[in-house]
Amino acid sequence: MTEATVHAALSAPTEPRGDLCIRTLAMPADTNANGDIFGGWLLSQMDVGGGVFAAKIAKSRTVTVAIEAMNFRKAVYVGDLVSVYAHLVRVGRTSMTVRLEAWVLRRKEEQPILVTDGNFTYVSIDDDGRPQPVRRDGAITT
Repeated sequence: MTEATVHAALSAPTEPRGDLCIRTLAMPADTNANGDIFGGWLLSQMDVGGGVFAAKIAKSRTVTVAIEAMNFRKAVYVGDLVSVYAHLVRVGRTSMTVRLEAWVLRRKEEQPILVTDGNFTYVSIDDDGRPQPVRRDGAITT
């Protein structure tokens, strides 16, 4: 694999794709030892937003079962306004894959910046926590 191939896969879109799921402000309590926003905090925000989106699609409770293809592209700083966007990639019988993008708007900037993206897989569950078919538009997916 050539270096150009690696960078081509990480080319950033110029605007968010999908539905806005969550928006929050990065605060000093969310920093790591270097003073940047901790990657785990950002991952958590993405999972919360993705869970909201997945539950809306499945019309049920959902749980995260996998996170893959995470790209931490740029640092997030205290004071950045963090927005998480989601769009549906795939729906299976009991699961769905959601593409999540975290964008920031920095002070004195006019354009949002893509900082992190990845694919999260959620499973629709019943009241007892067991997987169930994804219900879309009132119907059960078979």
